[in-house]
Amino acid sequence: MSKYYCQGDVIRISDYKDTFLIISKNAFIKASGVFHVCPLIPGIAEGPLHISVNGNHGASGTAICEQIKLIDPAQRNCKKVDYISYAQLMNVSDAVQGIFEYD
Repeated sequence: MSKYYCQGDVIRISDYKDTFLIISKNAFIKASGVFHVCPLIPGIAEGPLHISVNGNHGASGTAICEQIKLIDPAQRNCKKVDYISYAQLMNVSDAVQGIFEYD
């Protein structure tokens, strides 16, 4: 099931009102069958860990990069609803990576 999901996809997970952005690398998704997401929340101001994104088909929101979750799509009802550009994905990935860099 996970082979249908890619880094940069915007998904909806049943029982959640907000959408989520897949941030895991495609190699990780393929190898593990799971992926990391961060929520896309509308109306949140941008900041160092809050990156505004707009999907190619109208989805939008602010990626809350410090709220990373691991999702197993085999155990959740997930549906791809959009995807973001590579440039936006790079901004989100840089923010997430910055959380874990050395001081």
